[in-house]
Amino acid sequence: MPGSRTMPPNTESKADRREYFRIEDHIGLEIRRLSQDSEDGHQDPFNGTPLESLKAEFRRFDQDVKAHLASLAERDRLLTGLFKSMNSKLDTLARIIAFEQNPLQPEDWQDVTLSEGGLSFTSNTPAWRKGDRIAVRMTLPPELYQPQAIAEVLGTEPDEWGGARVHSAFVKLENNDRQQIARHVMRWQIRQRQKE
Repeated sequence: MPGSRTMPPNTESKADRREYFRIEDHIGLEIRRLSQDSEDGHQDPFNGTPLESLKAEFRRFDQDVKAHLASLAERDRLLTGLFKSMNSKLDTLARIIAFEQNPLQPEDWQDVTLSEGGLSFTSNTPAWRKGDRIAVRMTLPPELYQPQAIAEVLGTEPDEWGGARVHSAFVKLENNDRQQIARHVMRWQIRQRQKE
């Protein structure tokens, strides 16, 4: 038919397709190698203090607040909106305080490729091998979310400076942390569109 164009066949393999949208971003990144006995996830590789019980209590309070807000929304939308705003304000304040108590050093900030499925980062040394398990904690500006995950190294690409680009996939990621990454990716996309 004149004027019609045929589409080239899709030669992209299933392995090449992306399940999650990836972004190139500059984030704070802390990495810890996991030993075989630390992979069960019962220990926080980034903090030896007994903060886990406080974090668990905070999560419980957060669930309580959400349940109360849901029932309050049926009665008073204006008051519910106010409480949601106050809750968001407290969450932001908590992230700021946590970040100020444990500020990242300049070398902890780097360019990465990030998605809900994994992370690629640059290592100054070729210390990582395929199959290594690592704990990662990311600081995602400007919100200062700090999601944590257990990742497995999928492969490395040596660079000309003696280091390597490390590609990893998240193998353990709490739903709350996944949501923080998803929100960060979505907001990054919005900011990029606004720049255009």
